[in-house]
Amino acid sequence: MKILVLNGPNLNLLGVREPGVYGNESLEIIEDELKNEAVKLGIELDCYQSNHEGKLIDELHRAMTEADGVILNAGALTHYSYSLRDAISAIKIPVVEVHMSNIHAREEFRHTSVIAPVCAGSIAGFGKNSYILALKALNDIIRKNG
Repeated sequence: MKILVLNGPNLNLLGVREPGVYGNESLEIIEDELKNEAVKLGIELDCYQSNHEGKLIDELHRAMTEADGVILNAGALTHYSYSLRDAISAIKIPVVEVHMSNIHAREEFRHTSVIAPVCAGSIAGFGKNSYILALKALNDIIRKNG
């Protein structure tokens, strides 16, 4: 099984950007921990981050033929990117939406996710553990649907 982990705008600044909200660990540290968990589950993980919407869409298109599922933290694109939503809908593999913070407890504009309706599920508010929870959920979804 192969899973793509996609991280959107500003997530390359984890550990520096708003540590009170996102914690002190870098994206690289979080990805390393996630890769260790994936090994335990027998999953190959490919991680990618971009601050550019089109590059994230290109990666989703690539995932359609090269991955069994996607973990996606779209960052602020979550709230307004209909092109990202359309790409998720088009690829026909399960995508789990992830947020480290509880988007429903933050600014009002963050309360709505335009991608959630086309994702297999959403996990938010558990810090870096949101990624681990998403990995386990996606593993179960893919194995169940074989």
